[in-house]
Amino acid sequence: MTAIRHDWTREEVRALLDLPFADLLARAHAVHREHHDPNAVQVSTLLSIKTGGCPEDCAYCPQAARYATGVEAEKLMSLDAVLAKAKQAKAAGATRFCMGAAWRSPKDRDVPKVAAMIGAVKALGMETCATLGMLTDTQAQALRDAGLDYYNHNLDTAPEFYGEIIHTREMQDRLDTLGHVRDAGLKTCCGGIVGMGETREQRAGLLQTLATLPAHPDSVPINRLVQVAGTPLAGTKELDPFEFVRTIAVARLLMPRSMVRLSAGRAEMSDELQALCFFAGANSIFYGEKLLTTGNPDTERDLALFDRLGIHALQVEVESGTVHADILDPAPSCAAA
Repeated sequence: MTAIRHDWTREEVRALLDLPFADLLARAHAVHREHHDPNAVQVSTLLSIKTGGCPEDCAYCPQAARYATGVEAEKLMSLDAVLAKAKQAKAAGATRFCMGAAWRSPKDRDVPKVAAMIGAVKALGMETCATLGMLTDTQAQALRDAGLDYYNHNLDTAPEFYGEIIHTREMQDRLDTLGHVRDAGLKTCCGGIVGMGETREQRAGLLQTLATLPAHPDSVPINRLVQVAGTPLAGTKELDPFEFVRTIAVARLLMPRSMVRLSAGRAEMSDELQALCFFAGANSIFYGEKLLTTGNPDTERDLALFDRLGIHALQVEVESGTVHADILDPAPSCAAA
């Protein structure tokens, strides 16, 4: 059994990225098969519960208020509206429902509203995930008590490239939030974005940082930059598709037990590219027409691809309430949700 390591060096990660393509995929697939069903993919749906108006300056993001992208600021959705979307997602085959809000961080008055959404979605028998920006320790605990399973907070890129992309918060702010999330007993969903003009060395830096966190993220979303007119990264040279597959493969080698997710940018991927990613170790996708404010392949295309590849969707286990058999919920308030 492949050892789970947290001491990867930058040189080791770069050496993996530099392997001949076939050798890298062979190694990654062997590790993937050792730890996961190679023909099973976890399916999530992501809903923007509060769109636009974000005060941050992330260079890739169409929801930043300072960029003219055509995304208008909206109020937080109602509980009934969110629950209706969750029911639609479950009917379409999603097992995890993620709720995203374009906040730098939630105000304390917003937390009970989101907590009510979490409880309602949890009652449908779905896994719950939220991405709301930076959290305090008390906010993280409140979300945990409401029944939240996962919290998403990406590192985005390598530490040395971070300042080229974001100026309104430090990477340490992100690491602090991840610490609060882990301390609250939540599962972490943490990855990054590639194709923002970073070098292979900097992609190695992102992967090394993820793989040397105190605990590997339970889900590792790998986003391929979606270039949106009006954002500073519009017009960036597109990442070589094989380089994207290399990133997936190395994420699988570094974090063998994590779910590696194809996230943003999947609408621009061919079926063949997605198939390579699944072989390289990706075993989670976002499913549905929208991924926050950028397009996503529709469910019929995804189902057709699954059928062609002989892939099936992972199901939530009744006992644990999750697709991760090792995720057990000791909190009575969560079990009752």
